[in-house]
Amino acid sequence: MEYISIFDMLKIGIGPSSSHTLGPWRAAEQWIVSLKNNGGFNKITTIKVDLFGSLSLTGKGHATDFAILLGLSGCDPESMLVESIQEIVSEIKLKKELNFNSEQNISFSPDVDIVFNTTFLPYHANGIQFTGYQNNKEISVEKYYSIGGGFVEQEEQERVEVKNELNKPFPFPIESAKQLERYCKEEQLDISQIVLKNEQSLKSEEEIDKEIKRIWDTMLECMYIGCHSEGILPGGLNVRRRAFCMHEKLKGEVAYDNPNEWISSIRATEVKFRQILKWVSCFALSVNEVNASLGRVVTAPTNGSAGVIPAVLMYYLVIENHKAGFNEIKNFLLVAGEVGSIVKKRATISAAMGGCQAEIGVSSAMAAGALTELLGGTPEQVLIASEIAMEHHLGLTCDPIGGLVQIPCIERNAMGAIKAINAAELALDMDDSQQAKVPFDKVIDTMWETAQDMNSKYKETSKGGLAVSVNLSDC
Repeated sequence: MEYISIFDMLKIGIGPSSSHTLGPWRAAEQWIVSLKNNGGFNKITTIKVDLFGSLSLTGKGHATDFAILLGLSGCDPESMLVESIQEIVSEIKLKKELNFNSEQNISFSPDVDIVFNTTFLPYHANGIQFTGYQNNKEISVEKYYSIGGGFVEQEEQERVEVKNELNKPFPFPIESAKQLERYCKEEQLDISQIVLKNEQSLKSEEEIDKEIKRIWDTMLECMYIGCHSEGILPGGLNVRRRAFCMHEKLKGEVAYDNPNEWISSIRATEVKFRQILKWVSCFALSVNEVNASLGRVVTAPTNGSAGVIPAVLMYYLVIENHKAGFNEIKNFLLVAGEVGSIVKKRATISAAMGGCQAEIGVSSAMAAGALTELLGGTPEQVLIASEIAMEHHLGLTCDPIGGLVQIPCIERNAMGAIKAINAAELALDMDDSQQAKVPFDKVIDTMWETAQDMNSKYKETSKGGLAVSVNLSDC
């Protein structure tokens, strides 16, 4: 039994990719901890980093090299100043020297010591190997795998040992949607209440509320920054930020000075039907434009799909229920996190393993289920909404142009958010006598089967689809 907290599914990190940026960053941190535990840290004089598979093929577009430098430097993706990233990286490249974990300076030339290998390791498509030397003598070699959503694993046998050590039993252990639905019936509780009881076995209620507020504040700040930032996204595709102009046309004349006043100002705006779709799209685009600019976002469940959940939650707060507050935000994120964890246990949330269906498809399912509960849906309807959203993303490939999380990734968040809202409405129209023809567990299993059948060039390699059919010079 694998126990996954919602705070594992909803992590705060820096863009543009949870698997290609946050994962390698966390892997570097884990390697440092390993070195300290075995007494090797102070012996290291030089380091070599090998990237394999998808990490290599799209690593530069996903800032994997930046993530490694920042991770090895001891920077924290949750708290570091985003504005300092370029300065830190530029200084390392200029001096060819790294302040290892902010403790000791060692020789490190990124152009030489980070090696992009196009070969794939057998365990996972996102492989990374750290090798530490003492005066040219190899003293540490460790492989890590970034498996999506910022999760990092080592080899299978080591992974099992770690999980057995860290896992804590939940009062309601959940491996499937069917199991979750059964708990809700037996206990006469909503999904959010079941999930909360599990989280309470790990943290106090006060700690849970504090962490959920921190997650929501990060989401809200990200949307706010995205809606108030102009310009061209980095990376060379010359993609212009669109959320700013959309927001300018939608917001009206109401004044505000901070994100919370911003919510009130949108609520005060008379929103017409077509504008609802534009607002949702604007929220989603804003998050992923920040993500594409190495900004701070919440993996939900990944960075590439980070815009769907905050956009749908914001839709509920400013369109559906103007009286909603922290309790609704909390319940939304509890349900969304649990839906995502079920998918991770049964399939994957990594585009390098499953294509974009495993990222946007999963985020849309998470948002659809969470919205359905807030709109008064039963646990059965919540899971039907998640199934509908996931089903209509089956087969979606991951083929980012230039290896950047921009085209088609940013727009896909807007589409995933709209589908989530539609899925919730469809599910709410079904009563308990109308059984879902396709249970959520079955669509998750189908997604995984589809992922295994999908040609590897459509799994975040930039070797197929839009990534090769579009001429970069025309962008």
